[in-house]
Amino acid sequence: MAAETQTEAPRASGGTAWKRFALALIPALGAAGILVGLTAQGAVASSFAVSGQSFKVSADQLKGTGFAQFGDVATSGDGTEHPVALSVIDDVELHNLCQSVLMDTAVGKVTLLVKAGQGDQPATAENMVIDLKQLSGDATFTQMQIGRDAATVENASGETGESGAFGQQADTITINGLRQTAWSVNAGTFKLTGLHLSVKPGDHECY
Repeated sequence: MAAETQTEAPRASGGTAWKRFALALIPALGAAGILVGLTAQGAVASSFAVSGQSFKVSADQLKGTGFAQFGDVATSGDGTEHPVALSVIDDVELHNLCQSVLMDTAVGKVTLLVKAGQGDQPATAENMVIDLKQLSGDATFTQMQIGRDAATVENASGETGESGAFGQQADTITINGLRQTAWSVNAGTFKLTGLHLSVKPGDHECY
């Protein structure tokens, strides 16, 4: 009987660990519906409370038409406010898209990783709104207007800022080597061609 008890104990412990992992991961996966954006249909959705955890996005190239940007504030569920550069793009193509969020769970750090738009079929989005924390890459704009009153920007999805605030807009935007950190991404339609979602123990962020 003692031998049976010893052989069964590791299985019980392992089961408990995975249950704890699942309980920790389920809320994070629910919040990641924003991150994954599985072909949500409709116009630009209304504002929502962000999770309080930023995530990373990279792409070999972003190409968009109808771009506007101005200052805003993203608010977490606990009321914490995060200053952001609210970026709006009417139509977007993302080549070799990677999105990642590093989460603390009961079994340690885990990375939720999404990849799409590889090869000659990019991921696409319409009416995309980004609560942007940081961005880098090689950017090209056409018909760029910098310093326009944020309340008067008109190039992207009807989104505007406050009167008197700094804004900028362009007819088109191209960013090569995109590296971006954001609090949220909101899109009317987000099509992830060749979607691959994985959950990996440890740090496996896009960059």
